[in-house]
Amino acid sequence: MRSIVVLAFMSLVVAAGAADSLAQTAGSSLVSVSVAELREVATGWSAKKQILGKDVYNDAGDKIGDINDLIVTPSRSLSYAIVGVGGFLGIGEHNVAVPVSMFKQQTGRITLPGATKDALKATPKFEYAK
Repeated sequence: MRSIVVLAFMSLVVAAGAADSLAQTAGSSLVSVSVAELREVATGWSAKKQILGKDVYNDAGDKIGDINDLIVTPSRSLSYAIVGVGGFLGIGEHNVAVPVSMFKQQTGRITLPGATKDALKATPKFEYAK
């Protein structure tokens, strides 16, 4: 029995090594990222853990909304964050699309320099395509 467990473990190790080398073979079809790219991905921001649901502040430190969604355009680029302004627990909230290039990170907060809650409420409401 012990030899079967050792043999199964060794085959997993060999298979993992083979998969690793396949992922790095030039010209092969990849369904994921290479080991080198994985290290870079791991140092990036997690939308779920660090962006979605987080408060948005202006440069004066006032809370002006929260990030409800991130939009990836058909060209596959992350282009817009959907910021919810006003309302209570999502009811009566005014969602607006803000280009991600406008956001900054300051002192651990997501900021939108120069923005106010009233200015965001005055912009066109974002609605999902049907």
